[in-house]
Amino acid sequence: MPEGDVVYRAAGRLGRALDGRVLTRSDFRVPRHATADLTGRTVLENVSRGKHLLTRIEGGLTVHTHLRMDGSWQISPATRRPPPGDVVRLVLANAEWQAVGVRLGVVDLVTTDEERRLVGHLGPDLLGPDWDPAEAVRRLSERPGTAIGEALLDQRNLAGIGTIYRAETLFLAGVSPWRPVGAVEDVGRVVTLAQRLMHANRERPERVTTGDLRPGRGSWVYGRAGRPCLRCGQRISRGEMGAQPQERLIFWCRHCQPGEPTG
Repeated sequence: MPEGDVVYRAAGRLGRALDGRVLTRSDFRVPRHATADLTGRTVLENVSRGKHLLTRIEGGLTVHTHLRMDGSWQISPATRRPPPGDVVRLVLANAEWQAVGVRLGVVDLVTTDEERRLVGHLGPDLLGPDWDPAEAVRRLSERPGTAIGEALLDQRNLAGIGTIYRAETLFLAGVSPWRPVGAVEDVGRVVTLAQRLMHANRERPERVTTGDLRPGRGSWVYGRAGRPCLRCGQRISRGEMGAQPQERLIFWCRHCQPGEPTG
């Protein structure tokens, strides 16, 4: 699933194409909003909130979308035809540009006052103006027995982090993914590392957490199962974490992040 930096960039692309312009076409291809028409309204702004996208429209309306696993927003000149088939979920266009939402996992149209119902449960956004490391630590610490690797993916604690930044953050912190939150010596350092990593990559399509731009050297552990750790040389491990059917991949170095999985 795309993480917060990908969604942040998507909001930026949507904003450059749509913000401040009057919609000449809106085409909702989801049954719930099939009759909705935003034509003639001005797009006010596009913002990301963790992994969620909010497109605010004149008249107190908000289009809420989520990419889930396969979704994307494609920006092209307004004269270009959208992709064929049933993959398109939403088209928003003005005289110059069109934004085509392909395979979007969620498409909602709500009043702007209702946004909180959709995203109000989220913790501090790693890339948002509301980022508050102390609040993220407080939320994480409310469940001290939860493994830190699971707690970091809970968007109620901090919004935007996914499996890639989880793996890279915990490696750099030297913390086993299976260590309980209450046993992590400095949870504040963990969340600060996560924010710094994502912030550094927010405008970069090629994600790099090591500082090394060479092919195959951009990440410390994620996607490197069975290969030597770039720090100690031992083999990187790969496993699954979380209760079925929500288990997610985890990568770690048993030497640099001591602590074996339990259960």
